[in-house]
Amino acid sequence: MLRQNIAERSHWRTLAQEYGFHFHTMYGEPYWQENAYYQFTLKQIEDELETPTQELHQMCLAVVDVVARDAQWLEKFCIPESFWQPILDSWESSEPSLYSRMDFAYDGTSPAKLLENNGDTPTSLYETGFWQWLWLEDNIQSGALPRNSDQFNSLQEKLVHRFRNLKTTEQWHNIHFACCKDTAEDRGTVQYLQDCAEAAELTQHFSFIEDIGISPEGFFTDKLDRVIAQCFKLYPWEFMFAEEFGRFVPEAQVNWLEPMWKSIVSNKALLPMLWRLFPEHPNLLPAYFADEHHQTTHGKWVKKPIFSREGANISIFDETGILTESSGPYGAEGYIYQAYTPLPKFADKHTLIGSWLVDDLPAGISVREDSSEITQDMSRFLPHIILG
Repeated sequence: MLRQNIAERSHWRTLAQEYGFHFHTMYGEPYWQENAYYQFTLKQIEDELETPTQELHQMCLAVVDVVARDAQWLEKFCIPESFWQPILDSWESSEPSLYSRMDFAYDGTSPAKLLENNGDTPTSLYETGFWQWLWLEDNIQSGALPRNSDQFNSLQEKLVHRFRNLKTTEQWHNIHFACCKDTAEDRGTVQYLQDCAEAAELTQHFSFIEDIGISPEGFFTDKLDRVIAQCFKLYPWEFMFAEEFGRFVPEAQVNWLEPMWKSIVSNKALLPMLWRLFPEHPNLLPAYFADEHHQTTHGKWVKKPIFSREGANISIFDETGILTESSGPYGAEGYIYQAYTPLPKFADKHTLIGSWLVDDLPAGISVREDSSEITQDMSRFLPHIILG
């Protein structure tokens, strides 16, 4: 695993405008960075990232099977009681999933360690599935990269195939897509998924979350009063559980992407449950619930809110106290504790690997880096290649 310097494409900003990549720079700071890339060997990709991703995903599904059937664990996951039966129904009826992303600490030598599972609303999808692939093709064509350079990236192909499968097996002939207003990155992610659905010949509609209403019959509707029967929502389940319109969800007869059982997979309480069910697994870090905090009195640990996003409200501590922390609005529901493992450093940057799955299958990786040990929404995205 190497971090290699490379010249930027002279025309990439023009291309970004042409292809709708409007969030390559956010808040005046670069998000996409292409003056360097990460290089992996095929063995590293296949044996040390792809294989563990597949195995860990099955382990996460095993956690869902335990938690969805047990009130004690659902309470530990801070899921409101009114949603316990709908979650179990969602799981037992095998409601289909679209995609997820696992985040790993991986240095190219030691076993990859799972930091969290973004099983509900992962972003950086467009830049992974399309934009970094375009970067690879351009640089091979220009001679800046060897002709035998490859990339672990079947994300777009698998997304289109998954949508096509939903159309044929689940009879999803049309689908609504939704995200919040004033979020360029979220809108870009959803637009990319709409394009994939269109390639699969699904009829698709878009609605902002804020514009979704409820009909007198109890159905969710868009701004044009069209009933929402199938919906991809880039909006967290824990938000929906807590908000006023959430009480309509169980009876609204919507097929959701992601399905309700994914609220277990995207919850940080997943981490201590994985360690409980699969102790000492080489790709897991020790993790505990707050009432098991006595286990974390020695060494370096990470404190994470049960519900949190984009690296918010995370702290790293040891016996001497807090070493570093991030701010944010989360933590009211409680915390879990995960053993600290350092992110590898390249060019004085902390590097994080995102490993994607579509329909239970590994589909590619993304690489993010940050000057801080706690990666957040503005951590920079760099492309990668496979060589050797």
